[in-house]
Amino acid sequence: IRALTTSQIGSLTTAQIAALTSSQASGLTTGQIQKLTTTQLVAMGTDELSTLSTLQIAAMTTDQVAGLTVTQAASLTSNQVKSLTVAQIAKMSAAQVAAFSTGSIAALSTSQIAAMTTAQIAGLTNSQIVALTTGQVRALNSSQLSQMTNAQIGSLQTQDLAALAPAQIQALTTTQVASGLTTGQVGALTTAQVASLTTSQLANMSVAQS
Repeated sequence: IRALTTSQIGSLTTAQIAALTSSQASGLTTGQIQKLTTTQLVAMGTDELSTLSTLQIAAMTTDQVAGLTVTQAASLTSNQVKSLTVAQIAKMSAAQVAAFSTGSIAALSTSQIAAMTTAQIAGLTNSQIVALTTGQVRALNSSQLSQMTNAQIGSLQTQDLAALAPAQIQALTTTQVASGLTTGQVGALTTAQVASLTTSQLANMSVAQS
């Protein structure tokens, strides 16, 4: 397979791509990988895709990554997801990211988390939110935090919430504070975090929360 030129690789039919074995797929050079069209990549089986090395995954163009099906995105291993560049991550759809396993989400670097779009963050499942590490939660910017759903806010581990900086706490909307935070989460807030709550946030908290 490595003997094929990039032009020959680019001319393979989807049926031929689908027929590639795992060993053949993993044998593709990074140059050959980059010459595959999005249509060709979509034709690649999930078993074959999951055998690609981290170098092969990182070599994909942003358009190729964005063109992967949700099923293919779900088949990526934790190491493959961890090897995605921040540019690749930013081009993925919310549905693709939501298909990542919780192990893959936990494996993301803080740089990858920071590169995620607000739509991708808002599309994370509650299980994925629970899987976030304290460092990852700390890496969320104000825009990302403010776009999280109430259910997502309520799914944050208390130790992760307690690690948020005062500026991150202030980025939470009044709705997130009033309807997202559980009484247990409010009780876990640090003195500095409580002091950083805005008057609007405090005014919208329930009696049970306060």
